[in-house]
Amino acid sequence: MSLNFSPDIIVIGGGASGLMAAGRAAELGARVLLLEKMGRVGIKLALTGKGRCNLTNGGDLPSFIESYRHNGKFLYNVFSRFFNHDLLSFFQKRGLPTVEERGRRVFPASNRAQDVVRVLKEYDSSQGVRTLAHTPAKEILPENGRVAGVKTDSGIMEAPRVILATGGCTYSQTGSTGDGYRMARALGHTLQPLRPSLVPLETEERYVRDLQGLSLKNVRAALLASGQKAEEEFGEMVFTHFGVSGPIVLTLSGRAVDELSRGKVELSIDFKPALSPEQVDRRLLREFEAGSKKKILNILPNLLPQRMVPVFLRRAELPPDRKGGEIRAEARKKMVHLLKDWRLTLRKARPMEEAIVTAGGVTVKEIHPATLESRIIRGLYFCGEVIDIDGKTGGYNLQAAFSTGWAAGEAAAKEP
Repeated sequence: MSLNFSPDIIVIGGGASGLMAAGRAAELGARVLLLEKMGRVGIKLALTGKGRCNLTNGGDLPSFIESYRHNGKFLYNVFSRFFNHDLLSFFQKRGLPTVEERGRRVFPASNRAQDVVRVLKEYDSSQGVRTLAHTPAKEILPENGRVAGVKTDSGIMEAPRVILATGGCTYSQTGSTGDGYRMARALGHTLQPLRPSLVPLETEERYVRDLQGLSLKNVRAALLASGQKAEEEFGEMVFTHFGVSGPIVLTLSGRAVDELSRGKVELSIDFKPALSPEQVDRRLLREFEAGSKKKILNILPNLLPQRMVPVFLRRAELPPDRKGGEIRAEARKKMVHLLKDWRLTLRKARPMEEAIVTAGGVTVKEIHPATLESRIIRGLYFCGEVIDIDGKTGGYNLQAAFSTGWAAGEAAAKEP
C-alpha cells in the first residue's frame, strides 16, 4: 500500500496503550502510523469505569506492584520512567484535571471517559501521528530476525519497528478480539493461557436470584480453595441473578478462575468483620433480650439488610415468627457462624465477554523490561493488555497500559 510518508514506527491498536505509545514516539521525532481496526480510536477506553474512566490509583509504588496478580515486578522499570504522578501531570497540562476518590481511585474531574480519549487523540494529532481507521492488521512481517512491516487488507505497509497494542479479548464489540495474541504467536512468542479476570462469578446456590441487586458494604470475602484460604478482600460486593459481583468479588475473580480449574472453590463472607465471634454473640444476645417479645424476622434487620433476613433464617433453620426471648444458645451459635462465615459455592466465572481484563498473554520472559522490545524479533515492541499482566480493580490496569505505552513508544523512537 502506498502512503504519503514512510513510517518509522507502526502502532497496531488505538486503545489506551496504543494512543500513548504513538504520541510519545512521535513526540521524540519518529514518523508514526497508527492502525485501528474499528471506525475510531479509544472505543473501549470510553467505556471504562462505567463511562467515567478510572485512570489510575494514587497509591505508592510498592502498593502498585502488589496489586498485579501476574508479573507486577516486571513493571518496576516502566513505572520508574512514567508513573501515576506523571500521568496526572500529563492530563493536567492538557487541560484535564483529575480527582481522587475512595480507595485512592483517580478519575477525570469531568467524570467523562470521552474527555480522556479526546486528550489522547489531540496529543497524537499535535505530534503528527497519522491514524488509519478501519484498517485491521493481519500479520506482522519479519525479515532476517527483525520487523519489516505489517500486512493489512489494504496491502503491506513497511516499517522497521512495530508496537503491538491490540489489547486483550474482552469487550469484543470494541475491537478487542485477541488479534495481537495470534500475531505474537505467529512470530514465535509464547502465550500464557488466556482467561477472564475482573469478572463476576456464578454460584451453585439458586437463592441468589432472590437477592439480585442487593449490595453489601464493609464485608470481608475470602476465597477458599479445597477448604484453605487462598485470598481475601474487604469492601463492597453485590448479588446478581447468577451469583456475585462488585469490587471485592472482581478482585478475587482472577484467583478464583485459576483455582476452579483445580477443584472446589467457595466464597466465605464475613458480614461483621470488625467483630469477633464472641462479640457477635454478645450483640445477638443484647438484640434478643431487648426484643424478647418481637419476632426474629423484625430483629435481624438491625444486623443484616432487610432482603437478606428471610434467606438467613432459612439457612439458620429458624422460623421467622420465633420470638427473640425464645432463641437459645445453640441457635445463637449457628447464627454467629453464618454471620462470620456465610458460604457460597462458586461454579464458574462469567464469560470472557463480561470480564474487564484478560489474564494471560505474551509471556514477560520474552520481553525486555526496560524497552518492552521482543527478545525474539528485533523492532517488535509490546504494550498494554497483550502482555501477561493483570491488576485488581482500582485504576491499576489502565496505569499499566499508559506506562507500558509510554515506555514502548519512547524505546521504539530512540532505537538507532
